[in-house]
Amino acid sequence: MENKFLDTLKTCQRVTGHKKQTIKEVMTIFNELGDEVPDFYGNGEVINNFEEIIATELGTDGSVFYPSGTMAQQIALRIWCDRNELLKVAYHPLSHLEIYEQDGLKVLHNIETILLGEKNRLFTIEDLKKLDQVSVVLFELPQREIGGQLPEWNDLVGMIKYCKERGFKTHLDGARLFECLPYYDKTAKEVVDLFDSAYISFYKGFGGITGAILAGSNDFLTESKIWKRRHGGDLYQLFPYIVSAQKKFELRKDRMKDYYQNAVKYAKMLNTIKGFKTIPEIPVSNMFHLYIDGEMLEITSQLVTTMEETNLGLIPSLRQNESGNFCEISIGDMFNEIGEKHIQKAIEVLKELRK
Repeated sequence: MENKFLDTLKTCQRVTGHKKQTIKEVMTIFNELGDEVPDFYGNGEVINNFEEIIATELGTDGSVFYPSGTMAQQIALRIWCDRNELLKVAYHPLSHLEIYEQDGLKVLHNIETILLGEKNRLFTIEDLKKLDQVSVVLFELPQREIGGQLPEWNDLVGMIKYCKERGFKTHLDGARLFECLPYYDKTAKEVVDLFDSAYISFYKGFGGITGAILAGSNDFLTESKIWKRRHGGDLYQLFPYIVSAQKKFELRKDRMKDYYQNAVKYAKMLNTIKGFKTIPEIPVSNMFHLYIDGEMLEITSQLVTTMEETNLGLIPSLRQNESGNFCEISIGDMFNEIGEKHIQKAIEVLKELRK
């Protein structure tokens, strides 16, 4: 039945995310280029201009483009650990570094990691107060693995202030930084100003091919470039990723409020279905988690029937964890392209099936 779900989904429009592009469609962005010269081992106008654009947006001395966020964040944390002569960092139990990177931080850099708080909630200032000395605390905004939750702004500011008082550096895992700006009603600069360093991604909410930026002070970035070379991050040419990142950044950076508002609307729709529950109940970014009561086989059958009748895929996948059947929802361009009326019709079909 899982294969049936995925096969049917391939034939439908998805409510979530952005429109899936073919390789041919992705390549059209390069047809618009003129006589630009490709970058060369991290240098050249195409990369340096983009780094300057992002640094201005974030309000930092500069920024450095990386082929991956995994590389960028490990390097950032290593720099702060070396400067404090203490190989210890603290972050949420479900941080990307802890659950997706095969212990890269520990194995490659011999860094000890301290898990803050409990995995089913945001960590708080009370959790920070239990820490012994560490070099750096990583904050992920929004916290993806618990439904894109965010600390309230005043709580965040209070935690950063406490870290500074203790001598802890702070690093922002801002893979989805721009997605949380509408809830905070802040600019990217206002958020990044709180931290000693920050990372953002260009393939998640923006939909670029891949790539990341590490931002901070000039001396921090100079050191980061050395580590980038050590990690093999200075590819001969990065321009395909940079051109895509810049194009999608310019296209979508001002749409995040719309995505957020549509996420709130969509969560409200889904919560009207029997046995459906979103976390958070009211999203604080363009993403949230959806939990569905019932047997996986029956749920999958209901979703397939809904897709067959409406040509809409209401959710992108269905998995199981210790809390039940769930999926991650991220709202992008497709919500408006499909339209609320069409989406609501599919919701009504599914509601009937789950009576």
